[in-house]
Amino acid sequence: MPIRVMHVGLGPIGCGIVRQVVERKGFKAVGGVDIDPAKVGKDLGEVAGLGRKLGVKVSADAAQAIKAARPDVVMLCTSSSLKQVLPQIETILKAKAPIVSTTEEMAYPVGPNVAVAKKIHQMALKAKKAVLGTGVNPGFTMDALPIMLTAACERVDAVLVERVQDARIRRLPFQKKIGAGLTRDEFEARVDQGTVRHVGLTESVRMIADALGWKLDTITDVIAPKIAEAPVASEFLSVDAGRVCGIIQDGIGYRGGKPVITLHMEAYLGAPETYDAVRITGSPALNQKISGGVHGDIATASIAVNSIPKVLEAKPGLHTMRDLALPSFYGG
Repeated sequence: MPIRVMHVGLGPIGCGIVRQVVERKGFKAVGGVDIDPAKVGKDLGEVAGLGRKLGVKVSADAAQAIKAARPDVVMLCTSSSLKQVLPQIETILKAKAPIVSTTEEMAYPVGPNVAVAKKIHQMALKAKKAVLGTGVNPGFTMDALPIMLTAACERVDAVLVERVQDARIRRLPFQKKIGAGLTRDEFEARVDQGTVRHVGLTESVRMIADALGWKLDTITDVIAPKIAEAPVASEFLSVDAGRVCGIIQDGIGYRGGKPVITLHMEAYLGAPETYDAVRITGSPALNQKISGGVHGDIATASIAVNSIPKVLEAKPGLHTMRDLALPSFYGG
């Protein structure tokens, strides 16, 4: 029997997950939920851009939709904020359904989110279901992948991860999240407001440190604008020279006063090269580079879908990619 999948949150990533679920024989889309009035009542296939109907209507009521569809798992793609998705998680777990979420702050909760994560863990234990926060970043390129590579080392002194992307290939919400099109002053104001930033570097630094058994002194997360030297445009927007075309962000973990984990991210319109790279200083020293990079939107949806079988097999509670069984492509 195919795995019955409910989709909560039908933005670009949520719809990407719907398309993958429908195209793989091991899964079946049995419901969709979104608060957008323009989507409610429409066929899920139409909302996801499949070009055909699935015979499943999008609802605004998650509890009712889950009760009617009886899914094996719920894909939650609504917000980066763990605090904001907490009520949604509570609703889903009350319906006794496991969850795979693309909420970045749930990938490896830190700071104030630790208390929220404990609540989710207890709710999951009570429901006897597993919950996972995952994605491409955090969840893979800047944490799970370098952690896996260190398995070949007898000694690790430092970890450097670089993720450089030409953001022209990414969705509009991502381009807005990195500040494309803003002035420098507007960019800095949005950074202060927390609306322009990549969510997840601190979480990824902490995941790597915990995996290696390192106690860090501190973690910094520094954001700077990338200014366009010439006009540049994507499918969605145009940026004049002198305005912000993207973001440069560094998450750094210090141990003994020295930087031992460095996560460097550049995402801007017109980047001359897109790649993901991991450099491990130790024995043996390792250098791994993925030329062309890991496509953020496709990979986020893929990792979420491919993690479903592992979540269904996992013991109850809140999980991360550090403790979940290693996922792989799943075609049914």
